[in-house]
Amino acid sequence: MRGTWAAASAREPWAGGNDVEIVDRNPEDARALAEELGGAATAVEPGAPISGEVVVLALYYGSVLEAIEQLGDQLAGKVVVEISNPIDFDTTDRLTVPADSSAAEETQKLVPGGTPVVKALNTTFATTLGSGEKDGTPLDVVIAGDDDAAKDKVASLVEAGGMRAIAAGPLRRARQLEHAGFLNDSLQKPLDSGFGSALKFLS
Repeated sequence: MRGTWAAASAREPWAGGNDVEIVDRNPEDARALAEELGGAATAVEPGAPISGEVVVLALYYGSVLEAIEQLGDQLAGKVVVEISNPIDFDTTDRLTVPADSSAAEETQKLVPGGTPVVKALNTTFATTLGSGEKDGTPLDVVIAGDDDAAKDKVASLVEAGGMRAIAAGPLRRARQLEHAGFLNDSLQKPLDSGFGSALKFLS
């Protein structure tokens, strides 16, 4: 499977042997990251064709619209993974999306028709995704979406990286996931964890 990261901050090496393409507004950043990651990671120039089956928008929510406009019809037929927590960084005390929506649902409205959006990875931090575990325990990655085949593709990527994929249901569950991600973010100062904490579901 080929995956495309639409960001220069996509340092999480959890592709599990899959090819990874990196797209960034700054081609030099994309090339530098691809060289750093090595293996099957390659940089793709902005506007050039992308062949990834799964496109991960590894971006702050405020940059998602710009990325979708840049990628345009290239997203058609892909699985788009939206990972942000749409926090108002001016106040840090609220989310910026309507109460009856989520960043993932708003993204679904923007992508080409028929393109499935999956919510995932917003309850994990980059510092833990780098290894896929916390204190020897595999990370839980909660996934929400309306397309079962799309969710299965994302789950396979997560599991290939040694993490546990948990199906949360339809895309509207992204609302709860984003609140969980917001809570995790807001606890970093009290916990003094340096964005190294992780949510774990025990059963």
